[in-house]
Amino acid sequence: MQGGEVVALYGELGSGKTALVRGLAAGLGASPHAVSSPTFVLIHEYHGRVRLAHADLYRLDSATELPHIGLSDYEDGRTVIAIEWADKAGEELPGDRLDVHLWHQGPTAREIVLRPTGPQARRLLARVRMQPVAARRRRSHR
Repeated sequence: MQGGEVVALYGELGSGKTALVRGLAAGLGASPHAVSSPTFVLIHEYHGRVRLAHADLYRLDSATELPHIGLSDYEDGRTVIAIEWADKAGEELPGDRLDVHLWHQGPTAREIVLRPTGPQARRLLARVRMQPVAARRRRSHR
């Protein structure tokens, strides 16, 4: 990722949303150990080669609250934005994003479906698909 990408995460409790953000942080050069779910403060910021803004919308009562939490401040083209509980944002989500849906497939297995919603997200998904599977597995086990 180079900055400007938005990753919208969908899935039930414990499906791996925060774990996936830890992987994003590691890939961006930030400490994955620093990543925790920002449920009460709504947004955490991590610094690596690219800034990562990690939002958790679990506590939002409606999508009308989204403009008031400051997420749009990170839409600067230089920050990667990861949004947990993205379904709470409704139509307020950026139009160009990578939707990541996670489902439990057992205690240690997940099904993940990636869906791009715009040109930047399609380019991101194409870059992910070009990575050799072994390299993706190595990075995910760090």
